[in-house]
Amino acid sequence: MLAGGGPAGAESGWGHYGGDAGGQRYVSAAQITPENVDDLEIAWRYSTGDMNTRPEAIKNSAFEGTPILAEGSLIFCTPFNEVVALDPGTGEEKWRFDPQIETDYQPANQFVCRGVTYWKDEAAARGEACAARIFMGTNDARLIALDARSGLPCADFGAGGEVRIAPGMALAYPGEFQITSPPIVARGVLITGSSIGDNNRADAPKGTVRAFDARSGEALWNFDPVARGAAEQEGSWDARAARTGHANVWAPMSVDERRGLVFLPTSSPSPDFFGGERPGDNRYANSVVALEAESGKVRWHFQTVHHDVWDYDLPAQPSLVTLKRPEGPRDAVVQVAKTGLVFVLDRETGEPIFGVEERPVPQGAVAGEQLSPTQPFPLAPPPLVPTTITPDEAWGLTPLDRWACSREIAKYRSEGLFTPPSEEGTLLFPFTGGGANWGGMAFDPESQLMYVNTNRALHMVKLIRRQDFAAAKAAEPGKEISPQTGTAWGMKRDLVFSPLSLPCNAPPFGVLHAVDLSDGSIAWEATLGTVEDLAPVPIPLKLGTPSFGGPLVMKSGLLFIGAAMDNYLRAFNAKTGEELWKGRLPAGGQATPMSYEWEGRQYVVIAAGGHSRSTTTLGDYVIGFALPEENPQ
Repeated sequence: MLAGGGPAGAESGWGHYGGDAGGQRYVSAAQITPENVDDLEIAWRYSTGDMNTRPEAIKNSAFEGTPILAEGSLIFCTPFNEVVALDPGTGEEKWRFDPQIETDYQPANQFVCRGVTYWKDEAAARGEACAARIFMGTNDARLIALDARSGLPCADFGAGGEVRIAPGMALAYPGEFQITSPPIVARGVLITGSSIGDNNRADAPKGTVRAFDARSGEALWNFDPVARGAAEQEGSWDARAARTGHANVWAPMSVDERRGLVFLPTSSPSPDFFGGERPGDNRYANSVVALEAESGKVRWHFQTVHHDVWDYDLPAQPSLVTLKRPEGPRDAVVQVAKTGLVFVLDRETGEPIFGVEERPVPQGAVAGEQLSPTQPFPLAPPPLVPTTITPDEAWGLTPLDRWACSREIAKYRSEGLFTPPSEEGTLLFPFTGGGANWGGMAFDPESQLMYVNTNRALHMVKLIRRQDFAAAKAAEPGKEISPQTGTAWGMKRDLVFSPLSLPCNAPPFGVLHAVDLSDGSIAWEATLGTVEDLAPVPIPLKLGTPSFGGPLVMKSGLLFIGAAMDNYLRAFNAKTGEELWKGRLPAGGQATPMSYEWEGRQYVVIAAGGHSRSTTTLGDYVIGFALPEENPQ
């Protein structure tokens, strides 16, 4: 059968970005098993051609796309928003659509397209054009609707198949406002978030979530995660909220069609590292927000960071799972976070299932800042990453390396998670890339195990007085030094690396975790990745690497993941964490793999195009792996 939007475990295959509408990333297909996975081979290989046609733009791109199986095709988007449909069995191109985005500029968050969205219009006549649609958001802020079988634009949607999203204000630079994650559809309503450049200004574009009629493209409702107007009277914001931006939803969203709810993972308000112009907890920012799909009304919200000044956005799709509890099945929302914390919430109410407590956190911020005195910590699961480091815990390959790292760590303020940014510089551990990031988690409904990959690295963030900002910027032109215009403080952010360009914190730098959601305990952990494709000389240590992209889990007991900063797709034993297989990729696999059955053969597919800002090998490939075909009798 073909993908039709059902659960990922159904025979329909992989019909959504996250496998199913709730992002479980689980497949029931069981042809590939722990016993035969070592026989996997490349079944087909497709090149988008971007390495040749866009040789300069690809240097500022990340191929993070996950294909879907829909209407007899494997459909995905390139970093430049071309939509491509492939034959699922051969990888041969069936159709291609190019929205002609401009590429002669550098967008804030690279050229990225994580996926497309499939929707079948049950009211349309059989065989009617655009009865089944593919939706995509673009780097230049358009929503595009295509016929899922031909790739032609849907003429009845917006203007000739597209709706242009107006950010609501003049942009500070081209590419400040993008759409990088796939939209969602719930009850005929098409909903999209946005990706907005960080730290340029306090009055940045608003992180408005927008809803449209999936047939006509008519605007239906907006949700602004920064509470303004009458909502300010509820004590969360003062009048300065009128010029606060962000709190946007740049990561993928989830849908509970039966309840008519959509679940948003919101980011921090603008700017990231100084919040004196946005006092209070900044309600709805850094939150899981449950909205009614047809009205945009808030059903509930749960905030994971109060008054964020650490860039600890909610970076991943909220996963909708059903837990087996002593009192019976309980529908839940599981949200992984950059902090390495995991929040398990009741889907109907937002109540924490394992409990959350407010704990005191470090204080003593710069002039004008108003920190939250406490932050929410789940009672279970435990933190997935370390959150404290001292000079004595510095790491290095050599004694000189360790000494240099120890001196570097000793320079900065470091009191654990939620230590506020400072003039002398503050260590953020985990760094702003996580903990968890946009790859999110996978969930096996039978074993109740969730799987997530996390990163372990240090950032140093230093606040710079306004009168000193120009000189600081001029002194280090190659560093990330941003103005945070509209506040009294600019900022500098830098990775804390040793002289040998490895993190100053102890390895592993990348870890794959299995968490038992029946009780919130850690089932196992495994190092993820090698520095094989990064180090100039071989390093005979299993260090792991930061990773970008997520896992998928199979009923057969396998877990597949690329993501690490080497050119491999890996398979792990889902019960034990043992690495069973790795397949060499022609470029970095900083994407989430997917799987499906087609004509009796199971495939595992991953985009292998690299990630320019992670310095992984760039490419333009989509690779399909499968077991060898049986020889004809």
